Amino acid sequence: MSKIFVLDTNVILHDPRAIYKFEENDIVIPIFVIEEVDQFKKELSERGRNARQVARSLDELRLQNGHTLEEGVKLESGGILRVALPKDAAHRPGSDHGAMDRAIMRTALDEKSQHPERTVVFVTMDSNLRIRADAFGLRAENYEGGRISIDDLYSGIFTIDAPAGMVDALGRRETVDLSPLGPVEGMHPQAGVVLRDRVQPRHTALGRYLSASDTVRPLRVGREGAWNVRPRNLEQYFALDLLLDPEAHLVTLVGKAGTGKTLLAIAAGMQSVVEDGRHSRLLVSRPIFPLGRDVGYLPGTIEEKLNPWMQPIFDNLEYIFGTGRKRVGEFREYHELVSAGIIQIEPLTYIRGRSLPHQFLIVDEAQNLTPHEVKTVITRCGADTKIVLTGDPYQIDNPYVDSASNGLTIVAERFREESIGGHVTLLKGERSELAERATELL
Repeated sequence: MSKIFVLDTNVILHDPRAIYKFEENDIVIPIFVIEEVDQFKKELSERGRNARQVARSLDELRLQNGHTLEEGVKLESGGILRVALPKDAAHRPGSDHGAMDRAIMRTALDEKSQHPERTVVFVTMDSNLRIRADAFGLRAENYEGGRISIDDLYSGIFTIDAPAGMVDALGRRETVDLSPLGPVEGMHPQAGVVLRDRVQPRHTALGRYLSASDTVRPLRVGREGAWNVRPRNLEQYFALDLLLDPEAHLVTLVGKAGTGKTLLAIAAGMQSVVEDGRHSRLLVSRPIFPLGRDVGYLPGTIEEKLNPWMQPIFDNLEYIFGTGRKRVGEFREYHELVSAGIIQIEPLTYIRGRSLPHQFLIVDEAQNLTPHEVKTVITRCGADTKIVLTGDPYQIDNPYVDSASNGLTIVAERFREESIGGHVTLLKGERSELAERATELL
């Protein structure tokens, strides 16, 4: 027997197509959810866009099926969608948010009492509401549609045991054919490969997997690194190789604070733009979310207002130019590159509607973006543009996403099997011993 899923407001505001993702089961939307959605429809944010899309979808279903939403309309998946009204006038909520939550949960409890023979599931992304529902004996679940567990996110690196001859060949910077070893479970395009000697495990060589030919090519990154920034650990070698690979048009770097995500990306961008001439400009952008209590409005011009938000980018540029890098052409400091328009730093607020060809685009702190916002950014990329998304899914400031629903982890997973994309999870902090211990202990 099919189940009955009662959806909370946050579910359909997070994913306006959630009503189509429960297969042949029935969907119940409390009327209070419709009232809450109506409050957001005039917003210019993604939440407002989703609210308007939900309203349009429900109106289309109402007109197509010839039935009222109270009676229930047939979905293509085979289930029935209903809008549930309160059976008791006493259940109508007041104007405060808590009362609305209680009314929505009350509707789910009514469904359970009216259909004792069926399983009723209350679906909400509010963990406190799930706890309260469980206390009332109501089965409650989180909405998993489009969510990627951070614990299940792949590292982008595989270790393969191989004969010593294959390891030696890769060490001599020769491309190695993997077909004699048979298929490797979970292997994906652009994966980093540690080829390990079966007899002497400490004998290894590093390469990158090419799915089209089922081969591993040696890494192209030398000890000198990029723009005088040298990789310090295994993951950084793989990350820098991806960042400098012209065939990898989208790169996602995930890691805790201090693992070098932003520094490596900026160094690779400088190498690609200034030295190699592969791209015309380095564009660095990040969403604007304050850490803790905000300081309010900032005075000055738009550049002066943005400086505090963009300072982490400037810090990385100052570090790169302070590592003994010699003058390149007419440029000696990063300020000169910014003034010349070769480096551009701006918030993501202004990226909608733009077309960005031949650029090296870095989106820092991408874990604060929703999947729709990340899609908007990626679809701005024109011909020969490379985009790098960096972030830490455990440090999210956006209240509307979490470690499993943010745009960074979802893009990393969705592009897993695409040869134009690559991903590396950075594990070891390299900022300082103090920073690394603080990350572990605090």
